[in-house]
Amino acid sequence: MFDDISGKYDFLNRLLSLGIDRRWRQKVRKAVSANNHTRILDVATGTADLAIELSRIKNSDITGIDISAGMLKKGDEKIARAGLKKQIHLQLADSEDLPFNDAEFDAVAVAFGVRNFENLQAGFQEMLRVIKPGGHLYVLEFSKPKNKLFSGLYWFYFKKVLPVVGKLVSTSVNAYSYLPRSVAAFPEGAEFAGIMKDCGAKSVLIKPLTFGVSSLYICEK
Repeated sequence: MFDDISGKYDFLNRLLSLGIDRRWRQKVRKAVSANNHTRILDVATGTADLAIELSRIKNSDITGIDISAGMLKKGDEKIARAGLKKQIHLQLADSEDLPFNDAEFDAVAVAFGVRNFENLQAGFQEMLRVIKPGGHLYVLEFSKPKNKLFSGLYWFYFKKVLPVVGKLVSTSVNAYSYLPRSVAAFPEGAEFAGIMKDCGAKSVLIKPLTFGVSSLYICEK
């Protein structure tokens, strides 16, 4: 599915989020920078949007992994155009079976990828395994707005407008109807933080973004 939509993925992200997704990734970068992390793994990097944002951190060395060869190809093209080939390295890999040593990274970040893990607990355990003691895992993921009026507008857009536009632009029947279904079924907030702690996180800080449309979870190993 992700291979099929890779050519239109960035355009649709900007269009369907009204550009807000860029500000969310900036929040991740600022949080990572505040903890002085430089050796960073970007899991489910897709077309490398987050990796490129993280490259703005001084002296950062970014590795990005994804299971979609199509998405990585687009990411490599963007990295080359930006002149960041020496700073960002992409490779094909499974988030639940990371090909890295224990405690290899200062931090791991994942933006809008954990919903797609086949086994959420296995993914968290792997990400925590490759983080140095005292390092952090940063998870940016969709959540569900709590304000009743805004929530109604949000779900109307998410379930009725977004799949239609996504299908027209990407020609994928499933990709953008899958998105609202996966968000509706996915754990969030305290429940999500509890899963992270069960997998070995010491503490989890939750930062709702844009009226709760997404949330940034910061957990310490």
